[in-house]
Amino acid sequence: MSETPETLAAEAAEVAQAASADAGTSLQTIVDAINSVVWSPALIYTCLAAGLFFSIMTRFAQLRLFKEMIRLLFSGGSSEKGVSSFQALAVSLSGRVGTGNIAGVAAAIGFGGPGAVFWMWVVAFLGASTAYVESTLAQIYKEEHEGQYRGGPAFYIEKATGQKWYGILFAIATILACGILLPTVQSNAIGNAVDLAFGSGTMLDTALGTISSTKVITGAVVVMILGFIIFGGLKRIAKFAEFVVPFMALSYIIIACVVLVLNIDQVPAVFALIVGDAFSPMAGIGAAIGWGVKRGVYSNEAGQGTGPHAAAAAEVQHPAQQGLVQAFSVYIDTLFVCSATAFMILISGAYNVHGEGGFLVQNLAATVDANSPAFTQHAIESVFPGVGEPFVAVALFFFAFTTILAYYYIAETNVSYVLRSIKIPGAFFILKVIMMFAVFYGSVKAATLAWGLGDIGVGLMAWLNIVGILIIFFIAKPAIKALRDYEAQRKEGVSEYRFDPKALDIKHADLWEKKNSES
Repeated sequence: MSETPETLAAEAAEVAQAASADAGTSLQTIVDAINSVVWSPALIYTCLAAGLFFSIMTRFAQLRLFKEMIRLLFSGGSSEKGVSSFQALAVSLSGRVGTGNIAGVAAAIGFGGPGAVFWMWVVAFLGASTAYVESTLAQIYKEEHEGQYRGGPAFYIEKATGQKWYGILFAIATILACGILLPTVQSNAIGNAVDLAFGSGTMLDTALGTISSTKVITGAVVVMILGFIIFGGLKRIAKFAEFVVPFMALSYIIIACVVLVLNIDQVPAVFALIVGDAFSPMAGIGAAIGWGVKRGVYSNEAGQGTGPHAAAAAEVQHPAQQGLVQAFSVYIDTLFVCSATAFMILISGAYNVHGEGGFLVQNLAATVDANSPAFTQHAIESVFPGVGEPFVAVALFFFAFTTILAYYYIAETNVSYVLRSIKIPGAFFILKVIMMFAVFYGSVKAATLAWGLGDIGVGLMAWLNIVGILIIFFIAKPAIKALRDYEAQRKEGVSEYRFDPKALDIKHADLWEKKNSES
């Protein structure tokens, strides 16, 4: 019996779908293999060790100068070349406060148990000193490009170590991570949250596989808004972040506080669960520390090398000022926002914990993805029926979208760095187009693959940056010298701070030397 055209078409569709699934599985296997190397225990313990080392070297400035951090948040203004300290904080927070604060915390609990939250706190406390060092270095070695301040790890690695190849390597890794890999995680969370809140709609067969019409529409809307803002330059990004970031963070924390107040009797038990499981974890000590550190670094980005890009763009009197502001941003991200998510999830019991042989804890359906915002949506839904899913969808949109904007700025800064050596016509336009495609792709694809790609990007940047700032410390200690100089002037009660790199024996801080000669 001959087959009809309709039958042949159906069979062809089945074959294509099977091939697409196989390709996805194969890609996931490759991504997992790369991650097992990038995120080996060596990187996890290097992150913790670097944070402890810089905490000791700065004499725990993240505690001693806590009041000064808060004062500096609102001091100073912007200029034609640089943004204000608060705007720089907003841009860096837009990068730090993102999907990791909602879906990332859920993944840490889902795979590392409640004890992983404790290790996220440890990473935040120690990471604040790392954030100080990397952001101060960015200020010391920043440059002026086309009327704007530019800086970051690529710049300070080259200038402080003299190894330009290392700077270019970091820049390429960052363009890959922030321009392609990391945006897929943020847009994926937006697509998943909207899909969970409003339904999948019609299922469409496309070249990217079978995807819901809701995700396609969401991806298209996000890309259009993104294009409008990134084609407007840094000032437009900073203005958007300055308005949206404080509003979205406060709204989310208020909802979390309401959930905690309504369940205040359970808070001590949840806190005891987090601390107790940190040292006798249900998922294993390695899993708790590993997932806590991995998601902690992904969330607050201390040591990853993203924050310094925004820090370099600030107009400040002394580099240490922006370093301290960026150290405080780590607290806002992890100790406030991530903790809010963790307590909501644990108080409501809206989580599962995965083990090697199955579930160690199963309070939700086995199909609920720990790599998605579902835990958080279920947690809020348990207190506010009918509100949780749409609220998290809206919160995730703003959290993730502002993070995508921060990623674009970081990628653009590193393209600018590379263009000093290699001229590529239309490089910024190409970057914008590629990133917009990556954002759309992430919004319609599977969460596990998106997170795997994002983890590779974070890991590569963290390795290169942490090794870089440690080398710089042992060569010249510029960030520590800057801190001592700032504290000395603060003790003297000066009305206006001054930074003289030559007097501190800090070489190649060309922009600051020029400022001093002009003044």
